[in-house]
Amino acid sequence: MPKVKTEKKSRVHNEVQKQGIVFNKDFGQHILKNPLIITAMLEKAALRPTDVVLEIGPGTGNMTVRILEKSKKVIACEIDTRLAAELQKRVQATPLQPKLQVLIGDFLKAELPFFDLCIANVPYQISSPLIFKLLLHRPLFRCAVLMFQQEFAQRLVAKPGDKLYCRLSINTQLLARVDMLMKVGKNNFRPPPKVESSVVRLEPKNPPPPVNFTEWDGLTRIAFLRKNKTLAATFKVNSVIEMLEKNYKLYRSLRNEQLEENFNMQAKIIRILEALDMATKRARSMDIDDFMRLLLAFNSAGIHFN
Repeated sequence: MPKVKTEKKSRVHNEVQKQGIVFNKDFGQHILKNPLIITAMLEKAALRPTDVVLEIGPGTGNMTVRILEKSKKVIACEIDTRLAAELQKRVQATPLQPKLQVLIGDFLKAELPFFDLCIANVPYQISSPLIFKLLLHRPLFRCAVLMFQQEFAQRLVAKPGDKLYCRLSINTQLLARVDMLMKVGKNNFRPPPKVESSVVRLEPKNPPPPVNFTEWDGLTRIAFLRKNKTLAATFKVNSVIEMLEKNYKLYRSLRNEQLEENFNMQAKIIRILEALDMATKRARSMDIDDFMRLLLAFNSAGIHFN
């Protein structure tokens, strides 16, 4: 009689099953299980005993416990009430319990308290909004060591001319110094994600750049919609001209100023681009200084992006 093959299950899987935890794909739950990766992330963060650390998506607490041992306090933000309960249970009746504060809910909607560092295995589907919520938080934190999908991390560090250079790259690099620290294979997680991961270090620029980020983001949003097109072509799109014209008319109205005779928004934009010698430039090859000059010229002419 032939043997019936039984499905193999890893010890880790059995352990998780015993705890009654089924990981939720909607929350992007991939628990980091390799202690060597956790050690490396903590070393790169240069933790101090006086630090208050923000952790996003602590999961079952593998990294949280390690941070608690080396810091003054950990603020752990967890959307899944089951994992939040598991984390609190893990430190219950230990010297670490008073040092842990758990915020239950959506990180993107949370009011963030003061923190010195952020260390996290980031839920991948909130990567982009998470970065800007962190970098626009005040007071500034010292640094963040974050795990992302590998391609997302590569976009963060991409330079002008690189294939992956995009709005995310320049917006992040405006606000922070970004360094790629290490690659992390998918087998270091449970359950394994479909893609490889990378750890990135973000250090907010202090003082922050002297620019209105909403205005900056509006400009880069338009420029990178077609990053391979010239700026002259990008700013000829009807929806772009209509939006800027509406903003310009509001700006003039608030200042009780009449529109110029024979006003033409498209011609006004092209004159600005040509005066800067940027009409034939493409977003894919422009750096922060280029966009700073462009934004200043537009704003000085009363053209705004929000």
